Parts: sequence; structure tokens; C-alpha cells
Amino acid sequence: MKRDELEKLLKEKARILRRDIVKMIGEAGSGHPGGSLSAADVVATLYFYHMRHNPKDPSWPERDRFVLSKGHACPVLYAALAESGYFEKNILWTLRKLGSILQGHPDMRKVPGIEISSGSLGQGLAAANGMALTARLTNKDYKVYVMIGDGESQEGEIWEASMFAAHYKLDNLVAILDYNKLQIDGSICEVMDIKPVVDKWRAFGWHVFEIDGHDIMQIVDTLKAADEIRGKPSMIVANTIKGKGVSFMENVCGFHGKAPNKEQVEIALRELS
Repeated sequence: MKRDELEKLLKEKARILRRDIVKMIGEAGSGHPGGSLSAADVVATLYFYHMRHNPKDPSWPERDRFVLSKGHACPVLYAALAESGYFEKNILWTLRKLGSILQGHPDMRKVPGIEISSGSLGQGLAAANGMALTARLTNKDYKVYVMIGDGESQEGEIWEASMFAAHYKLDNLVAILDYNKLQIDGSICEVMDIKPVVDKWRAFGWHVFEIDGHDIMQIVDTLKAADEIRGKPSMIVANTIKGKGVSFMENVCGFHGKAPNKEQVEIALRELS
């Protein structure tokens, strides 16, 4: 596929994910739109181009693994799984409803394609470490991708896990930081600044890339480059915008964990049409 065709395809997939995020959270009346929307371009690139996975066989041993450590952003993952064919799309509209498989945080026991139940912030990178180390010990060549949040990066377990990954030279592990710079209580720099992010991850022994997390072809090229790194894990610092794609949500901290009302859903879907 030509680069311009690939870019067009992935942009369209990201647009579909954003529309589904808005619709499902609006239908639920609760959820986390801001960080789901900011992650849509990276997740679309992983699921519809870069990762090796099989919706018809979610437990395929050779599959690449994706861990959403910031589990509250599960609407973007649910949207990607439904669009990929892991379950019927109409299940998306049951988000957070009684009896639904789609809970407010991912549940690996109920949802096909979920690798680990996540949402207790800080734990996803450690789980991804275990998956990556298992691949080495069992002579498997799958890759493990894990998305962490910037507010989540204030958790100590993130840095313990980062040391583990570097110590064991887990070069089959790629972490992506969704660096939208806002958390539930305000801006990252005001609550507990994590800068200098790139320098910190390098100091912890990782190969670090820094990109525009909404530039599809930068994401494509960087994921490819990360797969070629040997002897150390890779971190992709993806600079993103909270609420990306919906004008009244962009860079608005209040939409970290607040659902749009019916009128706002209609406005957002028009913007994403």
C-alpha cells in the first residue's frame, strides 16, 4: 500500500474510533472521553496496520500484545476491538450498563482481545514486562505494546517497571506515553510535573522517540523504528491533545472523566463526520 493510501486509511479508522468513543460514552452517560480521544491515532495505527493479531482467534499464541495501562481510556480500545471484529459493534452502546461485558475498565475475563484487566494506575507496564519476558523465555517473537498515561507516570510502579525492562533488555517491549498533559485534577505540570520526560526515560536505560501523537505517518514510521531497536526497550513519547477531534473537549481538563450530554454528542459527531 502506498504511503498516502495508508495515511488515508488510518486517518479514517481513527475518525471512526473517535465517533464511536463519543457515541458510547454519551449513551452510557459516564466515562472518560478526553484521554480516549487523545489516544485514537496511536491505537488505530497499532490495530489496523502495525500489530499482528487475529480477531477470529484472540488467543493466537503468536499475536502481538497490547496493554492499555491507563485503563480508564478503555473506550478507545473497545472501539478498536469492535472495528477489528472481536465482537459485534452494537455491544459498544452497552458501555457501563448492568450486565454488559464492557465495564468502565477492561476485563480480560469478559472481553475478547483484552490482554490484561487494567485501570489500577501504574500496573500495566509491569504486566507488559511479564509478557515480554515470557516471549523471550518461550522463544516467541511477538512484540508487546503498552500505552501509559502522563498522570499515571506519577506512580512509582511505572519507574520500578521501567528499571526492570531496561535491566532485562526487553527489546521486544514498546511503551507509548499518551502525553496530553492533563489529568483529572488539572495540568500535569501543576499537579506533579513529570518533565523532563525524554531525559528521564533515557536515564532509565530506554531508547526514546518523541513524536506528534496525531501525525499518522510519524506514528507508523516510529513504530517500525522501535521494532528494530536491540538490547533495550523503546519508549515513544507521543505529544497529544486531550479530547482531540472535538473542539469543545480539546485541552479541557473537565472532559477527562465527564460524558457529553445529548446536544454535545450531536455537535461532536458533526465535527467528526
